[in-house]
Amino acid sequence: MYSVNDIADYIILKVKSEDSCASLINLKLQKLLYYIQAWSYGMNKVPFFKGEFQAWIHGPVNKTIYDRFNPAKYLYSEITASDILNNNVKLTDDDAVFVDFILENYLKYSGAELEKLSHSELPWKETRGTLGSNERCDKVIHPELMMEYYGKKWEELNQ
Repeated sequence: MYSVNDIADYIILKVKSEDSCASLINLKLQKLLYYIQAWSYGMNKVPFFKGEFQAWIHGPVNKTIYDRFNPAKYLYSEITASDILNNNVKLTDDDAVFVDFILENYLKYSGAELEKLSHSELPWKETRGTLGSNERCDKVIHPELMMEYYGKKWEELNQ
């Protein structure tokens, strides 16, 4: 199983090598990682990497990645190629196709748009429950919620 840091580095390498002008802020990186994990649960019923997400105010957040970039990189700080820990991330061909598919579908959105999208989806909403939009939350978004929600979306896409 991959580490969340390796998948973050894969994303950074992909975004910054294909279009060095492309924006990749911390917020957007968090959401891209979330959607890779969530769709892996939905499509394959297994995690793509070791790591969980909490239902924070600005959407799903992986604490390992948050800690990696905090305090040098804030929510809207640009992630650059110099932030890469592992320049030689190796994914299997099938895994690279999967990640690239997710990126193809989500990279076009800004961090704020991905935040808004995640806020509209059941796993984040259900995990936060009745908390207000500005109330702190560190509850983990359970894999079962992602399996059910994204699994159903995957089935709908394939009908």
